[in-house]
Amino acid sequence: MVSFKTLLTAGLLASSAVALPHALQHRHVEKRSSSKRGAAYNDASAVKALSSNGSISWAYDWNMLAMGSLPSGVEFVPMLWGSKMFGGWLTAIETALASGSTYILGFNEPDNSAQANMSPSEAAKAYKQYITPFSGKAKLVSPGVTNSGSPGQGLDWMNSFLESCTDCGISDLAVHWYGDSADDFKTFVNQATSFASEKGLESVWITEFALNSDISGGSSSQSAQFLSEVLPWLDSQSMVSRYAYFMCADNYLLSGNGLTSAGQIYTS
Repeated sequence: MVSFKTLLTAGLLASSAVALPHALQHRHVEKRSSSKRGAAYNDASAVKALSSNGSISWAYDWNMLAMGSLPSGVEFVPMLWGSKMFGGWLTAIETALASGSTYILGFNEPDNSAQANMSPSEAAKAYKQYITPFSGKAKLVSPGVTNSGSPGQGLDWMNSFLESCTDCGISDLAVHWYGDSADDFKTFVNQATSFASEKGLESVWITEFALNSDISGGSSSQSAQFLSEVLPWLDSQSMVSRYAYFMCADNYLLSGNGLTSAGQIYTS
């Protein structure tokens, strides 16, 4: 969406969160190994605020480099954002894989002219060249598309891409969602999981999602209510394997040295 491109280069800062009650810590340590929850970040040090109780198992920063040290137990997932990263990709991805990364994310919103901006055929060609060679060394995730229902965007773009990328070694589908209600979010996720099943993909990653109101004004009580409803639902969906709320940054999931109300729900 229009605002996060700016956020990617903003270098937003946040520090560690205060400790949560022991009962919450105990519960989350138990589920660490199966957590679907991730952190979408710009500043690696900020991830500590979300991960201190074991609720976060992975993180990414729209980049092929972690740009800092993530907390222990949080897997970095590299992304080949788009053509601007092709030059340094091979060295970066080898480093990430050697450091323990087990997945690779494809391009960022290639169906969006303000983001990676690639046609399905262009994206398929680039995916085969830069990402498919690492099949077997990591599991490969598709480009992350928007939830637009317009022709040539969203799942329609993805359908064309997959038709051109039948031999790309992709195991999982990545999607984004921005909207106004939990019901709309669930409807879209159900569409995405049905689509993934039809295409023979293993699961769906929702690598960005938030209310439209979050993007314009940051986290709010509405965000917390939304997360209270959708997080248990996401965790119950067998075809959803990973997700990351937008985003691990001040005024979103973080507030100075601690968590916003939405951040508290996200780590509960």
